[in-house]
Amino acid sequence: MSLKDRISDEIKTAMKAKDKLRLETVRGIKKVIIEKESDIRASGREELTEDEELAIVMQLAKQRRDSIKQFTDAGRDELAEKEAKELTILEEYLPAQLSDADIEAAVEAAIAAVGASGPRDMGKVMGPVMQKLKGKADGGKVQEIVKAKLMA
Repeated sequence: MSLKDRISDEIKTAMKAKDKLRLETVRGIKKVIIEKESDIRASGREELTEDEELAIVMQLAKQRRDSIKQFTDAGRDELAEKEAKELTILEEYLPAQLSDADIEAAVEAAIAAVGASGPRDMGKVMGPVMQKLKGKADGGKVQEIVKAKLMA
């Protein structure tokens, strides 16, 4: 079942349960998917690939994380709380996130593979690591770990 079909089912379920927040969040995902599909129709394709759908949900989750930080910094806890609830819903559509230890192992393998020796090699390491961990780890967390490993 594609993500778009799963989202359609979730919309029906949320409507029946009168779960306003879930309904709003899931409709938001579907809206972005439909917009992206209309953009790709010019190239002759009808539907997004699973990776493209996953990228959409990852982008929406990243937006929520950024909003939570901004609202918290501004003292708007009620808005940060709403964004956190939406993030929880979005994370249901993402693959399970890797632990810090798993991320560190992938980073160490990439450092060894590219022969990185210092902070200037961060770009050489980030590319392969993010490609390998796509959707499974937050980019900010990966960046922190890479930076720590290369500074050591």
